[in-house]
Amino acid sequence: MNRLGEETSPYLRQHADNPVDWYPWGEEAFAAARAADKPILLSVGYSACHWCHVMAHESFEDPATAAVMNDLFINIKVDREERPDVDAIYMEAVQSLTGRGGWPMTVFMTPDGHPFHGGTYYPKIGRGQMPAFTEIMHRIHDVWINRRPEVNHQADQITRSLNRTALIQPDPAGPATEEATDGLNRATGDDANGLNRATEEATDGLNRATGDDANGLNRATEEATDGLNRATGDDANGLNRATAVLRRQYDAAWGGFGGAPKFPHTMCLEVLMRSYLHSGDGDVLNMVINSLDAMASGGIYDHLGGGFSRYSVDSQWIVPHFEKMLYDNALLTRLYLHAWQVTGRSRFRQVLEETIGFVLRDLRHDSGGFYSALDADSEGEEGRFYVWTPDQITAVLGNAGAEFMAWYGVTEAGNFEGHNILWRPVRGDLVRPAGVELSREKLLSARNLRIPPGLDDKVLLEWNGLMLAALAEAAAATGNQQWLEAAIKNGGFLLDRLRRSDGRWLRSWQAGDGNQPARARHLAYAADYAAVVDAFTRLGETSGQARWINEAVAAADGLLELFWDHERGGVFTTGTDAEKLIFRPKEITDNALPSANSAAAVALLRLGTLTGRSHYLDRARDILTLLGGVAADHPSGFGHLLEAADMNATGLTEVVIGGDRPDLLDAVRNAYRPNTVLAWGEPYDSPLWNNRTQGLAYVCRDYTCEAPVSEPEDLLARL
Repeated sequence: MNRLGEETSPYLRQHADNPVDWYPWGEEAFAAARAADKPILLSVGYSACHWCHVMAHESFEDPATAAVMNDLFINIKVDREERPDVDAIYMEAVQSLTGRGGWPMTVFMTPDGHPFHGGTYYPKIGRGQMPAFTEIMHRIHDVWINRRPEVNHQADQITRSLNRTALIQPDPAGPATEEATDGLNRATGDDANGLNRATEEATDGLNRATGDDANGLNRATEEATDGLNRATGDDANGLNRATAVLRRQYDAAWGGFGGAPKFPHTMCLEVLMRSYLHSGDGDVLNMVINSLDAMASGGIYDHLGGGFSRYSVDSQWIVPHFEKMLYDNALLTRLYLHAWQVTGRSRFRQVLEETIGFVLRDLRHDSGGFYSALDADSEGEEGRFYVWTPDQITAVLGNAGAEFMAWYGVTEAGNFEGHNILWRPVRGDLVRPAGVELSREKLLSARNLRIPPGLDDKVLLEWNGLMLAALAEAAAATGNQQWLEAAIKNGGFLLDRLRRSDGRWLRSWQAGDGNQPARARHLAYAADYAAVVDAFTRLGETSGQARWINEAVAAADGLLELFWDHERGGVFTTGTDAEKLIFRPKEITDNALPSANSAAAVALLRLGTLTGRSHYLDRARDILTLLGGVAADHPSGFGHLLEAADMNATGLTEVVIGGDRPDLLDAVRNAYRPNTVLAWGEPYDSPLWNNRTQGLAYVCRDYTCEAPVSEPEDLLARL
């Protein structure tokens, strides 16, 4: 019996009609495995994963293959986006076994959840060095029946080797243990704990991992032999070291870092932006500008509808892996916003507006929540929705098609399987002439008549928090009232749909249909809480509404109560009330998303400064003590943490504006000020609000303020 039909995850429900007797993750599956004395086959993927769909069509929809699965195993299907804890644990196991990882992930484990074998995609029919999926299953069955002691021994050894990063000690406690040092070096260097996780895409028959560490980008450039004992140091030295590492990894020809496949690495570029603000080094700023121009000119950017695909399969950013993820677009929104603020270049503002436009148009629930992703495939073909032939364009645009095709590099030969991915051959020349813009609008309308890619319509708390923070920050910087309204509506959606009556946040919400009501599931993780703290803090700064700061405080209290590691510092991935897995993971490295610890450090520093709650600042500094020493030498694994290190070393400037003074607000918001926090509008419980006069602005450090000012030019001088 297949048990996935009532799940909230669209990815799991995609498998509800498989002939496989799938279980969702849970005690029912483990009890069945114990009762039948069968190993568990765990399959992990996500809805926008192209190769997950390939394996599903080849094997999970095939009755003969499913019969082998059902006969030999208890089969569990997991959506990695709903259960990042399960994904992280077993991905680490697969990487330790094979030296690579990716999705779909396939793990064979004992009935008590201990892994003993695993891999990624297995073809239905063996090819090259890749055995057929059924062949692998029969081999596993044989060793399970005939060599059980060896299986149990290997499962025990693998389990013991996992999660060494949780043993890392903070610097003041002395040198880290050998196990902890090894764990951190693996996390920052050699495909461990998700930093270098492969994606599901593979250009070499899925025989090599091709994830965020392409060409060694995320591999440590040197072993951090003394990194754990190094103090966080001053901001300038930390950013200078990080910048030096990123210079060596930078692709001077095409921007970004490393070679194909190429990921945006937004957090690395944010580090360089902060480095430029401190140093004024134009070469550093040019690394950012060149990267952003190359990405926005390439096919990874959707020139008709806005928004970015997840990554490019080539080094020139032309051919994307067409899936469009909410979290990527949230982080890129923030990056292009900051680039526009720093440089004033209109093309970055255009990309900002079009990316937000894509999210609000294509990824928003009517009540304000943001959906997770659009698939790469439509009508069974990768990229079909997005590509064009010259004849198709001419049919829509007529004589105007020639100008449009010249602007976007369209040819008869095409650049993708005989079709054209739109891209801008003149890098950075993105502001369209009037005729091209009119043609873009017409072609977008025509594209909207096509069968669209599949929509993953679950609403994830962490990803919504990232988008909400970016949207609030963008609304403040641009004065766009519609964006502010969308941000407030999203905040209300999260409070109404994803927080229980007892205050406990949940991870995932999915709208109902004819068979199931709308509902939220899965206890939220530390990364969810940290994202909410940061999002509500920034929404409070943008709106001037005290309720959002108060909600951020409640979420921060929950973060520390449920997730804090009282022995070593930092936050665990799962809460004290969560299901007990084979170990309690601690996420420390930034990958496609900020790690829970990086996100917590940034959020607690900003909220603690705004509210005067010193224990938030203490916990943020504990995280920096735990991880900050190694971050500067491994910026691709700790980019977001370096933002917190910069805030802490430089210190945050506090600005308070009493009363209704939009001119003073504009003065604060007219530039990129990453180390400034703003209190205005409705007062809340904070020393920043003590004895403030309406109509005046106060600039403070550590709650000690200069004389108040009433004119924007005087405020700018203080800033």
